[in-house]
Amino acid sequence: MATNRPTAPSVSCVFVCHDGAGRVLLARRAAAARDEAGTWDTGAGALEWGETFERAVAREVREEYATEALSIETLGVRNVLRGDPVRSHWVAVVFAVRVDPDRVAIGEPHKFDALEWFAPDALPTPLHSQCAAGLALFREWLVRAG
Repeated sequence: MATNRPTAPSVSCVFVCHDGAGRVLLARRAAAARDEAGTWDTGAGALEWGETFERAVAREVREEYATEALSIETLGVRNVLRGDPVRSHWVAVVFAVRVDPDRVAIGEPHKFDALEWFAPDALPTPLHSQCAAGLALFREWLVRAG
């Protein structure tokens, strides 16, 4: 029986942008977003062939938020299985990315219709279904960083 599903999971670089003072940047997914329009989410993008994780994250930050990454730190890895039966399968490598809050802007208006800064304990709703797990890794990182 023929199937259109991939033969292996894709690799995604998920990034939690922060201002270095504890706030996180979230984007609201626009009506034309691939999924879960109207939800708030961190950034993410697919790792391209031959690309390092850091280059992928820096590229995606430029594309999505029209700014440069000031620092990039690895937070952890997640195995993301969505649907039952599984419709999508990603290996998500999650990063903390410090950016200048005065320089962020929506770089992909077809995907996002708002950008806002939030304290990690005062997040908007609704969140994208995958957002909480990445933010949990960020909170753990904040605790370790002291």
